[in-house]
Amino acid sequence: MSGKPHLGPAGRPLTVADVLALPVVADGDPRVVTGLEHVDRPVRWVHITELTDPASFLKGGELVLTTGMPLPDDAGGVHRYVDELAAVGAAALVIELVRRYHRPPDALVDACRARGLPLVTLAKDVNFLEVTQVVHTLILGNQTDAMHRTQRVHEAFTALTLRGAGPGDVLRAAAEMSGHTVVLENLVHRALICEPSGSTAETVLADWERRSRSTPAADRAGIRGPEGWLVAPVEFQGEVWGRLAMLHGPPGRFGPFRAAAPPPFGPEDVTVLERTAMALTIARLTRPTPWERAAHRDTLRDLAEQRHHSPADAHARIAALGLPTEQTRFVAVLADVPAEADTARTEARISEELDASGTQALVGLLAPARIGVLLALRPSRPCRQAVEHVSRTALDSAPGATVCAGSPTEDLADVARSFREAARVAEATGPGQPLPPDRSFHLRSDVGLPRLLYALRDDTRVQEYAERQLGRLLDHDARHGTDLLATLRGYLDAAGNKTAAARATGVSRETVYQRLRTVERLLGRDLESGEQRTELHVALQALDALRGR
Repeated sequence: MSGKPHLGPAGRPLTVADVLALPVVADGDPRVVTGLEHVDRPVRWVHITELTDPASFLKGGELVLTTGMPLPDDAGGVHRYVDELAAVGAAALVIELVRRYHRPPDALVDACRARGLPLVTLAKDVNFLEVTQVVHTLILGNQTDAMHRTQRVHEAFTALTLRGAGPGDVLRAAAEMSGHTVVLENLVHRALICEPSGSTAETVLADWERRSRSTPAADRAGIRGPEGWLVAPVEFQGEVWGRLAMLHGPPGRFGPFRAAAPPPFGPEDVTVLERTAMALTIARLTRPTPWERAAHRDTLRDLAEQRHHSPADAHARIAALGLPTEQTRFVAVLADVPAEADTARTEARISEELDASGTQALVGLLAPARIGVLLALRPSRPCRQAVEHVSRTALDSAPGATVCAGSPTEDLADVARSFREAARVAEATGPGQPLPPDRSFHLRSDVGLPRLLYALRDDTRVQEYAERQLGRLLDHDARHGTDLLATLRGYLDAAGNKTAAARATGVSRETVYQRLRTVERLLGRDLESGEQRTELHVALQALDALRGR
């Protein structure tokens, strides 16, 4: 007889409640008289006895079946009988109320209640031999199934390790295999990765730091804390840097004899968590990016692309990473780095500078050459000052970087809009775009017509418009070596003042008049018309955008 729990239905230990629900037992009309809260105890074996001292033949975890014939007549003897069963760790005592008793003796009920031993009565005759056959077949069969499941767990994690799976993939596999929520946290109780199972991130991560700190650390996998988490340390280069926590899913239906609490974690859950910790250690050795930064990247992308299940989930994930979510202004900042090789260094530098200044933020790569920053600022902290700090840091680390910011928002649900706004500003900001005199970053208010057209330069409608308006003039200049386009530009820049245009281009007024008449003839336009001059001016701005000017 094995000393370890045998896996029952769904890969967990076979419990007293499971046995009572079997048809061969259920036909006896079982009733739990005492210890209802303990019917989730694992059953390792079934023992039929009519002895007055059955405990001497038990090793713990047995479901004891009796007709009640050997029970002492005196209350003291009954108490000793129950004390011995409880001391050896019997799972439950089942007494048939058919032969000697038709109701359980008061002394037996009192003794079982005092020792927390489940006492189950059977109102009808039950074939005890058939019970042992059915239960032992389940136990032995599930023992073999458990071995196969454990082997599959090892194979699955080995495959994940060999293909270089990241921490998110590893935790996702753990949650799927166990059917439980799995969370990876660091030493300061920041939840870096959460894979909910049957729950939402909001439910799992609510008040995470306090709940986590109330769950003691363990040097190996074990059940800890008031919520009964299964936790295991995660090491890196011989030092513990975080831990895994496996949480029960939301309460479900536990059957007529099941306690309200969820069933305990089984050996297979321990195996899954231990293999998860091992896979994470190997992954950290082979992946240079610190996982705290990886967690920031993933969360940033989810926020920017609105991939969270709900605003509440987003709040929970942000809070679990240590950022404030209430009475906070959020600002999205994008830093486009000229050389992709400089992004990792710049990302680390921005993160370090913000930490040093006490600024709460998420920092991470959103694209190969784009760094995203989500500033979480208290109302008293000026947004512009914080964005300027990010911008100066990025420019110091990667000269030539372009930094753009979205509008502040007090609602986390609007963070994606702030990121979209910053991205549109970045699209409208060409290389070397002059900065405003009072800041080192770009805002939406900086985007005028030239930058709007620059952002739309890949749109075929813009290209077609510029060609339709100016194509014949450009063709003429190319064939004849003239520069009528410059004359038109000078004239339009001078707001139709031919004298100012002649002075700006360095030619006589008569020459300007002659060239402008040629322009009108080639384009079929009337340059005295304000509307047509506007159309041509927009076309020139579009042409500059297409040429990258």
